Amino acid sequence: MSSSSSFRFSRRQLLIATGLGTAAGMLKVNPAWATAGPQSYSPNWSSVDQHPPAAEWFQDAKFGVYFHWGVFSVPAFANEWYPRNMYNNGSNENNHHKSVYGDPSAWPYHNFINGARDKAGNWVQFAPKLKSAGGNFDPNEWAQLFADAGARFAGPVAEHHDGYSMWNSRVNEWNSVATGPRLDLLRLHADAIRAKGLKLLVAMHHAYNFTGFYQWAPSQSSTSLKKLYGQLGFADEQQLWYDKLKEVIDGYQPDIIWQDFNLSRLDESRRLAFLAYYYNQAVAWNKDVVATYKDGFNTRGEVFDYERGGPAAVQTPYWLTDDSISSSSWCYTNGIGYYSLNAMLHSLIDRVSKNGTMLLNIAPMADGTIPSGQRSILLGIGDYLKRFGESVYSTRAWTVYGEGPTQMGGGSFTTPRAGTNTDIRFTRSKDNTVLYATVLGWPGATLHITTLGANRINLSNLASVQLLGSAAGQYVTLPGRTQDGSGLHVSMPSSTAPFSAPAYVVKLTFNGQIPTLGGGSTPTGYVRITNVTTGLVLDSGGNVASGSNLKQWNWDGSTNLQWQLVALGSGWYRIVNRTNGMVADSWGDTTSGALCKQAPWNGGDNQQWKLTDMGNGRYQIVNRGTGTCLDSGGTTTAGSNVKLWAPGSSTNLQWTITAV
Repeated sequence: MSSSSSFRFSRRQLLIATGLGTAAGMLKVNPAWATAGPQSYSPNWSSVDQHPPAAEWFQDAKFGVYFHWGVFSVPAFANEWYPRNMYNNGSNENNHHKSVYGDPSAWPYHNFINGARDKAGNWVQFAPKLKSAGGNFDPNEWAQLFADAGARFAGPVAEHHDGYSMWNSRVNEWNSVATGPRLDLLRLHADAIRAKGLKLLVAMHHAYNFTGFYQWAPSQSSTSLKKLYGQLGFADEQQLWYDKLKEVIDGYQPDIIWQDFNLSRLDESRRLAFLAYYYNQAVAWNKDVVATYKDGFNTRGEVFDYERGGPAAVQTPYWLTDDSISSSSWCYTNGIGYYSLNAMLHSLIDRVSKNGTMLLNIAPMADGTIPSGQRSILLGIGDYLKRFGESVYSTRAWTVYGEGPTQMGGGSFTTPRAGTNTDIRFTRSKDNTVLYATVLGWPGATLHITTLGANRINLSNLASVQLLGSAAGQYVTLPGRTQDGSGLHVSMPSSTAPFSAPAYVVKLTFNGQIPTLGGGSTPTGYVRITNVTTGLVLDSGGNVASGSNLKQWNWDGSTNLQWQLVALGSGWYRIVNRTNGMVADSWGDTTSGALCKQAPWNGGDNQQWKLTDMGNGRYQIVNRGTGTCLDSGGTTTAGSNVKLWAPGSSTNLQWTITAV
């Protein structure tokens, strides 16, 4: 420790020293401190679960860019799993490798790192050179492209499953400073990205390095090679997993650490140690950070990530999706194809309307060139966000996400789709006084918004309706509008689009708060709640004990099958059975497939439910405590249990609500 750093105290130490807090957990006492939540974390769930998962800046950002670029980009064949599959005898990658480079037993993956000649005599190595040194790689140009794309955060895959670290690692000699490019690539990206005013994301995929990626690779002879190929032994590998994360945290202070799957395979103590360390360091840095996950963490302190997808409707808590500009590969390959601009942009708009953020992956070439096709899509998104960004950035999801025929989302691995001119997506201002209706195509002479029908919402305090113009800050007043039971009907400037755009935004400004959207088909008296798939209705079973399972039954008019939706405010309800007076209760079980129960009303989040409008009179019934929704399981047998499941597009999760 240097003499200067020996006198540097963390905020936690200062609080303890001044008697304003304890090591166990402290309250924020200085409004200048940026971090929300506790000022100290311990490696246990009760502590790290106090961390606010989705920082406000993250919820405001909406769009980020990252990139799969590394040693696996060199062969430019198949996809980024080339290092794994080249060892799978008979696979396309294996056959390609034998043809171009040689048998993997003689021409192993680490030759792409150290450098070697292929069968044609060409030198092959991951060794991009900076433009200033005569190469094609310029991190500042990359960062400018991300900024021009409208991204508010960006960063690299700092280590993929292959075990190669793109930073100056002390714990892993297989890194970009000691080998290959001889550059601290993470440092170059971090500095360039932050210089453009963007937050820094670092993506880490290294849990799978030692939990299955190199399944077909032969046993390595040296400790160093065992480290690269994930063969050190589970205890040592877990320590290395943690040590790599600690290096990234300490050396680069990422605003977001994104992690890929298989975290649940690690010891719980390791996962908790990482979270506590990251959150404590963020407190010392005086900034709010985000940790994302696909497994191994939870939504209390971290943000769940859908790979290539998202929910079918508005979902709480706030979530993330990572998607790629290509359907075929996450890294550059020869002949790579791309989704259309409209598919990517409309997917972004859809995800924002459902309470999410989109992280878009691009695939640079091994030498540092970003292909023109990828640049065009990024710049197209950026052009839209520059013009219409007020309907995206710093907005929040409304009561419903939108309307129209095009179904998007419904889980992971759902293909991005372009919408139509009858598809509308809603967002609202944070102060809840402006509602944005984004139409995914020019609607013609009249825009029909069926969600805003007179039977569902009172628009008496609607002050103005405007079309966002062709440039930022331009507005076209739309004075002609009528409302009836079929919707709000807005006269547009012309039957054909007055300017070209991938989507068009109508801004509804209110005097005061946006009115509450009524259910229309959601009566205040007793109702039957019928599953769309099975046709069976929600059943209490009668006078049963607290904790009894909810079931489904054929409708026969029994009071066991009748329920009252009692409004609690802010769109939440308790669902009360007419026979026994008990309410539907998730029991706090967040597991998909858990059984839904009933109990006397106690006011807890586990007994509060939101009706997510799926259109056509159908709803998902989502629990406040767990985020899961009522699920018939598709079972048509009377008496079968009602379950809880993560929101999705299945009609097993959709219910109609009919007055008795």
